[in-house]
Amino acid sequence: MTRATAVRAVLAVAVLLASVFITLTMSPRLGLDLQGGTRIVLQARDTATVEADRETTDRTLEVLRQRIDSLGVSEPTLTRSGEDRIIVELPDVQDPRQAAEVIGRTAQLTFHAVEGPGTDQPEEKTPDTDPDSDRLTLPDEQGRSLALGEPRLSGAGVEDATAAFDSQGGAGWTVSLEFRKGAGQDWKKLTGEAACHPAGDDRRRVAIVLDEKVISSPQVDPSVGCRAGLPSGATQITGSFSADEARDLALLIKGGALPVPVEIVEQRTVGPTLGAAAIDASAQAALIGAAATALFITVVYRLFGALAAVALGAYGVISYAALVALGVTLTLPGLAGFVLAIGMAVDANVLVFERAREECADRPTRSLRSVLTTGFQKAWSAVADSNATTLIAAGLLFFLGSGPVKGFGVTLAIGVVASMFSALVIARALTEIAANSRFVSDYRGVNGIARPGAVRTWLVRKDPKLFRRSVRWLVVSAALVVVAVAGIVVRGVDLGVEFTGGRLVEYSTSRPVDVETARDSIAAAGFGDAEVTTAGDGDLSVRTGKLDNDGEHALRAALAEEGGETTKVRDELIGPSLGDELRRNALIALGVAVAVQLAYLAVRFRWTFAVASVVAMVHDVILVVGAFAWLGRPVDGIFLAALLTVIGYSVNDSVVVFDRVRELWGANRRTPLDTIARRAVLQTVPRTVNTGMGALFILAALAVLGGDSLADFALALLIGIVVGTWSSVFTAVPGALALERSAKAPPPPAPGKGKGAPRGKARAARRDPLDNGARV
Repeated sequence: MTRATAVRAVLAVAVLLASVFITLTMSPRLGLDLQGGTRIVLQARDTATVEADRETTDRTLEVLRQRIDSLGVSEPTLTRSGEDRIIVELPDVQDPRQAAEVIGRTAQLTFHAVEGPGTDQPEEKTPDTDPDSDRLTLPDEQGRSLALGEPRLSGAGVEDATAAFDSQGGAGWTVSLEFRKGAGQDWKKLTGEAACHPAGDDRRRVAIVLDEKVISSPQVDPSVGCRAGLPSGATQITGSFSADEARDLALLIKGGALPVPVEIVEQRTVGPTLGAAAIDASAQAALIGAAATALFITVVYRLFGALAAVALGAYGVISYAALVALGVTLTLPGLAGFVLAIGMAVDANVLVFERAREECADRPTRSLRSVLTTGFQKAWSAVADSNATTLIAAGLLFFLGSGPVKGFGVTLAIGVVASMFSALVIARALTEIAANSRFVSDYRGVNGIARPGAVRTWLVRKDPKLFRRSVRWLVVSAALVVVAVAGIVVRGVDLGVEFTGGRLVEYSTSRPVDVETARDSIAAAGFGDAEVTTAGDGDLSVRTGKLDNDGEHALRAALAEEGGETTKVRDELIGPSLGDELRRNALIALGVAVAVQLAYLAVRFRWTFAVASVVAMVHDVILVVGAFAWLGRPVDGIFLAALLTVIGYSVNDSVVVFDRVRELWGANRRTPLDTIARRAVLQTVPRTVNTGMGALFILAALAVLGGDSLADFALALLIGIVVGTWSSVFTAVPGALALERSAKAPPPPAPGKGKGAPRGKARAARRDPLDNGARV
């Protein structure tokens, strides 16, 4: 065993032990779409006097935290997103009406002098006729109209408000108020002026107003003298309060002073059974897909394939431990990304083994260890470039995605890094140790790389002239694009509620209810524009435009009349402004993906290769969207995550092919490019097929076991992988050949002969590590 192998083995064991320890001692942080609960996104709005910036949003967040803490929700999470958004996560909350009502009280709390009875009808709430005045006419708690003066004090001056039961004085439940220093003097002055009016007069009252609603208008006690007023600590609101009414009043007074108003732009509720089912389905898909992938690479690459399967298991442990240790919130798309990355983790091993097979075929007398080392060296550039393109896609998902889609980007990025470690450290250490064995070296049928595979043997024997008329492949690809565009135009793209705004609610009923009956019941309840479809195992999905929480409750009650006990499985509410923003961001994300991948490929390859790869990538995107249009499947945020992953996968395949074209063309500068391209494709097809099979096993398991939550995600990726494999060969390569005919750039330099690379150093760099340089 060489020193390098020993270092890799020690490093692999250390990382694995740490990962096992983390896995056994720490629990993952589940997102609300997996553990169940409600997620609310609030948008802070500017007022005439206050701008909704980072500072005011942070202050608003703290006020909301006090409100929500008083609701008794276990472990609520409030975070600021960007400059002016607040994300509220409430685990286990299935009916968000109370939370939304408390959060949604957006106006500033104000205290007013009562100027007397109002002249408007009780149900009317109109400001004073003077447009520049802050005077209001509002109904009090009993519905009597009151004329209110200008605000004398804001809720920002409230230090504390507490509800308590007064057993000694017999006043029952009361609310005690404490004001900050300056506000206490204003309160004393306000109550002192009110005390100058006789008992029972409306003008002896003080109105506390929140969101143009009088939440309390107590009389100043007769014992308080004119101009004397109530000191801050001695203020107590009494009345016929119940315990809940007193607590609610204290909560509103204490937490009502939002620096800026907020608007609910997104609300999602997921039932606990849906999240548990998704976890179980993903676990089953991961086990079945990983087992199928491990069995496949073992059959193809024998002993070395089995060792790669061991490294694949280690990859699963390492990536899971990294997710837990970093505190990443595991969402449903993130869970799907974790499962998908298992199937894609064998890519680097397949690249290495195929290069090693080529070395064995070209120089059969070389030792197995020497061949394996050369395979790792020659596969490095393709491994690095292909993983870099996937990391670019993951970064775009994180920075341009929203909500759970960000989690997919994080898990995909962690998966890429972990797969690199498992392939280049763990798998390499295992295979190098095995290659030192005389038994493995002598029996070529055992190691799996000393003989060419069946696919490679068949291709070499047939030697198809793929690019003799390369334009015909471009015509086929163009025809496929036309069919996809026709689907988009004729059938239209079914944008999910995430991109259009509105509300989508999924219900489970105790008795079966067909769609027509459910539609009639909902229409009779006043929701005639609702779209009703089936979802999952007999569940009902209802999609409407604007629908508040009270409306959703009425809709559920209407379904319960036909279906018995009705349980909300999933609930998504997206405001129209956020829907427009998400739709715009999705288009930006796709545009940025194209531009970034083009820039990266132009730096790493010739511009002709870069343009051809991007054309193939756009071709894949159009085909996937067109397929969903023809199938009538929804296009939502999870679909966007799948589409960006398809972009990374498509470029990944093209990179592997063009990396080989560059290598062969540099070594054979006088050979026609179409011949070079044909050889490169035939040499890389085994890698493409074997890698694709690993991902297909996982995605097929997700599509079958994942239910509605993951089926569309898996379907998009299945289509994407198939068309991506096609386009990397029959769109990207013919496109590059067509561009090269008009390009005047010379062929690339031979391997190791780039700028500034001395000939001797290049030769030394290519020397076999087991070759001491001696010659006879």
